[in-house]
Amino acid sequence: MEALSDPAAEPKADGAGPELFLLVNPGSGATDLARKREILESVFREAGRPFRFASLDSTADLSRACAAAAAQACECGGALVGVGGDGTLNTVAQAAWQHDCTMGVLPQGTFNLFAREHGIPQELEAAARALLRSRPEPVQVGEVNGHLFLVNASLGLYPQLLQDREAFKQQFGRHRWVAAIAGLKTIFEWRRQLALEIELDGERTVLRTPTLFVGNNRLQLDRIGMEARIAARVGEGRLAALIAHPIGTGRMVWLMLKGAFGRLGDPEQVDCFAFRTLTVRVLGRRRIRVAADGEVDVLAAPLRFSVAPRPLRLLLPRPEDRVPVE
Repeated sequence: MEALSDPAAEPKADGAGPELFLLVNPGSGATDLARKREILESVFREAGRPFRFASLDSTADLSRACAAAAAQACECGGALVGVGGDGTLNTVAQAAWQHDCTMGVLPQGTFNLFAREHGIPQELEAAARALLRSRPEPVQVGEVNGHLFLVNASLGLYPQLLQDREAFKQQFGRHRWVAAIAGLKTIFEWRRQLALEIELDGERTVLRTPTLFVGNNRLQLDRIGMEARIAARVGEGRLAALIAHPIGTGRMVWLMLKGAFGRLGDPEQVDCFAFRTLTVRVLGRRRIRVAADGEVDVLAAPLRFSVAPRPLRLLLPRPEDRVPVE
């Protein structure tokens, strides 16, 4: 499960760059997975770049496989490469950051916000060819209670949306209409307003909100309509927070619809601010569900959101290989 494919079967280095340790999320299906491996093998063999795939039986093996591959990558000066969406990349980034090894990204998700913000091509073959010429650069990542996030972290309504969506998909299949119905069900059934104690710059404030959203991705913050002057500070040692005002079900549905069209940051419905460190206590709870890049976990309070103490070393395309941020 944590084993890597036999390096003797892979091409040897010709000075073109570090060995690539590839982690492909197996959740995409056998046919799709085989096609992805075929494309990557073709590109890397043609370039003479040494590479190997981690052996994964299921998505549940990903974290263990990442840790094993990261350790081996560090030993030989290689790079850990995630092939998948933002959730998969989060798991790969955790291992790369903990072992302080270089990470590469080959985006294969739905939104690919992390890759898009850094100009990484979205088509697999183009991304692989750009990776061959990439150079490591430091990239800011967020952290909440020791858990990294590349794009965002949140609590309240959003983690519940993700949990309900996954339950619906397991029952009815992975279709866009299933996700839409699951989202509407969550919003109409959501009745909780979290009572939060927020500590920011030494000042404490108690408030009620259906959701708290913390962003580390300017592209996403722009899309949800966050004020430009706040979003612009992300990546400069700061994160951005969005706290929705207490509202009823009807207003929440309207807010979510506006969010789909880039207006979630409407100042009449939310408070937004940039910060270095934000401490959050959920009154009446010792543990709370937190979503980090779409993966839900239960963390002990208080929650401490901050920029990670050191950056992630990410392989970024050369300027001529980067695609415009859309």
